[in-house]
Amino acid sequence: MMKIGILGSGSMGSGIAQVAATAGHEVLLYDNNPAALERAKEKLLKILNRLVEKGRIDDRTAKAIFGRIYFVDHVRAFAETGFVIEAIVEDLGIKKSIFEQLEDIVTEDCILATNTSSLSVAAIAAACSQPQRVLGIHFFNPAPLMKLVEIVPAIQTGQAAIEQSCNLIESWGKLVVKAKDTPGFIVNRVARPFYGEALRIYEEGIADVPTIDWAMTEIGGFRMGPFTLMDFIGNDVNYKVTETVFQAFYFDPRYKPAFTQKRLSEAGWLGRKSGRGYYDYSENAQKTAPNKSQHLGETIVNRIIVMLINEAADALYLNIASRDDIDLAMTKGVNYPKGLLKWADEIGIGKCVERMDALYHEYLEDRYRCSPLLRKMARDGQLFYG
Repeated sequence: MMKIGILGSGSMGSGIAQVAATAGHEVLLYDNNPAALERAKEKLLKILNRLVEKGRIDDRTAKAIFGRIYFVDHVRAFAETGFVIEAIVEDLGIKKSIFEQLEDIVTEDCILATNTSSLSVAAIAAACSQPQRVLGIHFFNPAPLMKLVEIVPAIQTGQAAIEQSCNLIESWGKLVVKAKDTPGFIVNRVARPFYGEALRIYEEGIADVPTIDWAMTEIGGFRMGPFTLMDFIGNDVNYKVTETVFQAFYFDPRYKPAFTQKRLSEAGWLGRKSGRGYYDYSENAQKTAPNKSQHLGETIVNRIIVMLINEAADALYLNIASRDDIDLAMTKGVNYPKGLLKWADEIGIGKCVERMDALYHEYLEDRYRCSPLLRKMARDGQLFYG
């Protein structure tokens, strides 16, 4: 089996290394920070020991997985790898610099992949003299548990690199979806209204944080409410993704960040990792009960879901991904209770258009413009799943 190189030993890089080693590959995990590399080594050992304690794997398997991961402190070790995945800071300049450096080290047939969640893969590939072997391979955190992986070819990526990458990642037991190289790809683009519209409802004073979360879980069927999820992800991380997508889409108001989240990030109220975010996680914190009005709850759910459906429909309209890959990405990537396009069929395409138009007429903001695809389908009596 080919050797895999992983660049960056943070939680994502370490997680991908664990996945590849579990699949039987020898993995070279590199970080330019020796302390970070040592922390990754200790954390991986703890994770594998915990899997043994829970009976998920036996001790022999755990030792074999750990033994296949080599923690290297020099990037030139990647000279013997056939596939490299970069998982470092989301900074385009740094990524381009490292890809340019990697190309002088690896063999000519080595594929170079970036785990970026929102940056231009084409821009990263442009740093290489052989951009046809560069593509995006976006894992979700934690990589060993999340089944979905987005494969994102740049316009320069060759078909051979795409096919080899899909085959490799599928052999690791992952579900692969293909996405066009546009900001946020599938999941981080389509999911923006889950956070953004919840924040808008809160800022308007329509409902408080616990009520919105209650509505989305108890009525909407989501595993986590948007505020609980933002606190789990980290308000700094979630805000940065929203800001990046907003800027990359030429400041399209659909992706406009919320001042509420910006201020929480600036205050250091990042969520669970800081002990406070939308909720207070201190030991004696008082919890506010939600307003369990069925009418209010349904109003919240209908508004957020139709915004999500509209975003998914627009992604299909603009050929970001196929119908099936969009629905698979949202159910497996962020655990939505249903595929959004299938959900649109259940609600009724005409009803979705009515709800979007009602929001637009209420606010007269381009944020609430209805996808042309939804409007055309309603007019023609079409379904996504006919």
